[in-house]
Amino acid sequence: MIILNSVEVAQAFGERWAPDLKGGEVIALSGVLGAGKTQLVKGLARGLGYRGQVTSPTFTLVNEYIGGRLPLYHIDLYRIKTAEEAIAFGIEDYLPGKGVTVIEWPERIEALLPDGTQHWDIQVASLTERVIQRRGDA
Repeated sequence: MIILNSVEVAQAFGERWAPDLKGGEVIALSGVLGAGKTQLVKGLARGLGYRGQVTSPTFTLVNEYIGGRLPLYHIDLYRIKTAEEAIAFGIEDYLPGKGVTVIEWPERIEALLPDGTQHWDIQVASLTERVIQRRGDA
């Protein structure tokens, strides 16, 4: 369990995580709206060497960040209701992708997630604190 007590700390956590990524990873981030999922992705992108703007793909479904050490595919399934809808927009192209795929609201496509998907839960502990934990970790 890791406590993230600011946006900057959440981004730094993602940035420190990035050097361990080799490509082909699928990272499933679960948490309520405002939990900080996109802040974590901003740090991952920076840690992978991407220098452009990183935004939530809530309306576009997928943002691709190319230009760093590995491509980063940021998928937000908040507006998707079924696995069939996800398949229709081409999610299978990212499972796994050539780079790193991060999925917000992964419970919407649980059956489609490949073996080895890293599941992380982010809980809101207070106005400024978030608790992040990888599932299966004690």
